[in-house]
Amino acid sequence: MKKSDLKDLNVADIDVSIEENRSKLQKLRFQKALQQLEDPLEIRSLKKEIAQLLTLKNEYSKGVRLDKESE
Repeated sequence: MKKSDLKDLNVADIDVSIEENRSKLQKLRFQKALQQLEDPLEIRSLKKEIAQLLTLKNEYSKGVRLDKESE
């Protein structure tokens, strides 16, 4: 997901994306353990995306970023 796409998400969408990415990450880790993972860099990019989403969620909770729906 691109950074420009992250700006358009609201808090509910962020929560859903975090949960989806965490489940994908768990599946990739299982594949890595079983040596069936085709692209190991996918784990790195997924972890980075989760961190970006968590940062965005934290900004909303602290009031740094305002939700478009609440305006």
